Amino acid sequence: MPAIFFDPEGYKRSSEAVLGRRVAGEGFLRALRSYSSESRLHFYLPRALSIRERDWLLDSIGTTTEVVFLTAKDKSHLANAGGLFFPGPNLTELSRNRANMQAAAWPISGVTHTTASARVIDELTGMITAPVQPWDALICTSQAVKSNVERLMQAEVDRLKDRLGIQKLVLPRLPVIPLGIHPDDFQFPDEDRAAARLALGAGENTRVVVFVGRLSFHAKANPLAMYQALERAAKTLRDGEDVVLVECGWHANDGQKAAFEAAAKLACPSVRVVTLDGRVEDERNRAWAAADVFCSLSDNIQETFGITPIEAMAAGLPVVVSDWDGYKETVRDGVDGFRIPTLMPAPGLAGDLAMRHGLELDTYDMYCGQTSALIAVDIDRTADAFSRLFASEDLRRQMGAAGRQRARDVYDWKHIIPVYEQLWNELDAIRKSEGPKLKPSPIPWPARPDPFHAFAAYPTTVLGDNTVLELAFASPGIAMDRIGELMGLLMVNYTPLVIPSEAELDHILQQAAAGPKPALALVQDLPDDRKAFAFRGLAWLVKIGILKVSAFKVAG
Repeated sequence: MPAIFFDPEGYKRSSEAVLGRRVAGEGFLRALRSYSSESRLHFYLPRALSIRERDWLLDSIGTTTEVVFLTAKDKSHLANAGGLFFPGPNLTELSRNRANMQAAAWPISGVTHTTASARVIDELTGMITAPVQPWDALICTSQAVKSNVERLMQAEVDRLKDRLGIQKLVLPRLPVIPLGIHPDDFQFPDEDRAAARLALGAGENTRVVVFVGRLSFHAKANPLAMYQALERAAKTLRDGEDVVLVECGWHANDGQKAAFEAAAKLACPSVRVVTLDGRVEDERNRAWAAADVFCSLSDNIQETFGITPIEAMAAGLPVVVSDWDGYKETVRDGVDGFRIPTLMPAPGLAGDLAMRHGLELDTYDMYCGQTSALIAVDIDRTADAFSRLFASEDLRRQMGAAGRQRARDVYDWKHIIPVYEQLWNELDAIRKSEGPKLKPSPIPWPARPDPFHAFAAYPTTVLGDNTVLELAFASPGIAMDRIGELMGLLMVNYTPLVIPSEAELDHILQQAAAGPKPALALVQDLPDDRKAFAFRGLAWLVKIGILKVSAFKVAG
């Protein structure tokens, strides 16, 4: 099993915003604790963790699991760990980092979340020329997002074929593995339901509809279609019945909050709207427990999977969702609820929006909002779905039960973690089989070159095997004393990474005491694993005046 790339930003919910990728990341850690077949878990740390962050991770993993932490200094151990898993799509960057050691050193896997931002698109298209290998994988959370990734990559392939005539392509695998949930988190006994409905002022004849997630009309889901459909459905209710809409989430600012309130007042005046803070667990649980129907009419390209409908299904709620992205695969229309048709303009009609985002004339938020403004959800079909569910308790119960069973059978992490582990085992097997056939690249990461290669034209001469060096002092002892004095200076001692050890320095000075010698001869008798390091250090000794170059010549 690979080491898990761990930065709290990818796993820990924030009190300011509950982002889907962090919810998925947190659930993933809990799932490893409960369902991993491994008794030891490796975590790769890109930076030092605070005590609080470390305690949070260990608490998430549990005390029965042995935890091994790896850092950049331990990268060679990633092969023994079984590779590296990153909670995002960053295979381009990670494969370049790996190439500095060896492309076959370990497998890399990542997972998609949003794929609409310029940064992520650059990451995805960059995989075409990055040193990714057949033993790497980008896990797609839905067939819809896999199609999106393939389109992006194919466009870059076509561009490079046209421009450079490239023929050979080495691409990562793109398996589809959905995100998971912990179904037991969404089981609410009758007394919890009664208390939650009482707190909302919802009576026996009240139909409670819940939306859970970020309350952003431009970057998550524009609520106008839901509002209008609820108003139409409310007019079909019998006397004494009413509708309450619970929006369980958070607004990014007061402007967003005012926009939601104004739209609800205009579009669904017959519906009472209650806002709960979705960042607070008790508030989320109250929303789930009180609800009769879940609704999420996602209309945004930043969405790729959408975990809240599955959470709603686990809670036993019938769902009304847009026929959009990952919802197409998670919700069975007419079984777990209703998928509402969506409409989007044909390809070729939004190049200007992409260009404005690419040129940074528009922010990512505005880019998402502009595209969302042109994606429609069928209001009539939504209203009909609400009306049917409001009118029939049997239908609500039937669809809720079907969804709950599907959530347990398909999306429970206990089923998904074994699929991850199977993939990781397959990737490592491919690496072990095919990796030895891979020829090493002379320049593994051209954009991060050896500076002494890239800037070889800068100096008068390059330190070579036959560059003749000599001691600048009468004896090795005097030279070593001078090194000691100079090492007291910050401008000398600030780079311990490039300074030979004391034993190596003594060896070099003893060799140089015999008179001018080729540079290689000064380090020839040192251990092989230190010879190149010490040879490089000869330049440092020249720099601080301990050695000097014999017959230094400057071209005229």
